[in-house]
Amino acid sequence: MLLTTDGFSFILPVPDQIEIHFHFDPHLALIEREEIHMSLLDAAQNRLYRIESLEGPETECRRLLDLGLTPGEEMAVVQSVPFGDPLVVMVRGMRLALRRREAAWIRVQ
Repeated sequence: MLLTTDGFSFILPVPDQIEIHFHFDPHLALIEREEIHMSLLDAAQNRLYRIESLEGPETECRRLLDLGLTPGEEMAVVQSVPFGDPLVVMVRGMRLALRRREAAWIRVQ
């Protein structure tokens, strides 16, 4: 193993095969762990996100909470139309169709 100020590297010799080289850079690891907070409208399709908060009209956010969109829950956007409604999300094993204005109230990380 080679330890440097940039991180560490090591080589695993595999008999009768190619050597496997690994390098870990702690600076890159910190960048990847950095939490990005965004609106659900900005979320990529088919990727898991964790709900951080709901920021919108109280009565309508309460409806979203009743549907299972609670802070801390994991969700994914499974279908999106470029400039129209609805946005289909998967949360708690069910698919929900949300209006774009409702999706804008959901903050994810």
